[in-house]
Amino acid sequence: MDRRINYLMGIDTETCNGLELDGKVDLSQSIVYDIGWVVTDKRGRIYEKRSFLIYEVFVAMKDVMKSAYYAEKIPMYWEQVKSGQRKLVRFSTMYNQFWEDVKTYNIKFAFAHNAMFDHRALNNTIRWVTKSKKRFFFPRKIEMWDTLKMARQTIGKQKSYVRYCKMNGFMTNHRTPRPRLTAEILYRYITGNVTFEESHTGLEDVLIETRILVHCFRQHKKMEKRLFVA
Repeated sequence: MDRRINYLMGIDTETCNGLELDGKVDLSQSIVYDIGWVVTDKRGRIYEKRSFLIYEVFVAMKDVMKSAYYAEKIPMYWEQVKSGQRKLVRFSTMYNQFWEDVKTYNIKFAFAHNAMFDHRALNNTIRWVTKSKKRFFFPRKIEMWDTLKMARQTIGKQKSYVRYCKMNGFMTNHRTPRPRLTAEILYRYITGNVTFEESHTGLEDVLIETRILVHCFRQHKKMEKRLFVA
């Protein structure tokens, strides 16, 4: 570890157990079955990549896994586990690796796209797996950044991005349509690949979000990055 570098941790989760109420899915009770994270810096250099499927959810909660938004990917996950591309582990194994990376790289800042969702889902999961012996996934005093919030303050205000969204039909359905700021659409804009499709798997998606983070920093504008302190 180079102590001159301010290391950051990006995290993305895939979840199940959303509850459908009045035709809408309540994601406040979501449980994580796939988690990916990277250790990076403001330039987007990657120092660590981690990807885990959580046994207590992915295997032991087969019925609940049917509620996963991307449940059709389950066979793909099994093939990746067999090939060694992805690890299926107990929650404690994943969590021990997470803590080791936090300590090794002295992580003080973490980020995710729509960070509140991932933060809540990870808290739900650790409470469920440990029967509430542990209630919070992130160590105290880690500052959480939301790349959605950052993009809204930078890329989303650019005339070129507004034109891009209008031209490609990437606008919201509000009475006054606004440019959409999903990770997929932001990545399409940044890379120029208008047909890019997000993987919706933990590690692959956090790599996209890292590109978004770096692009926001390159705007050299003041941003309110912090979502909250964990």
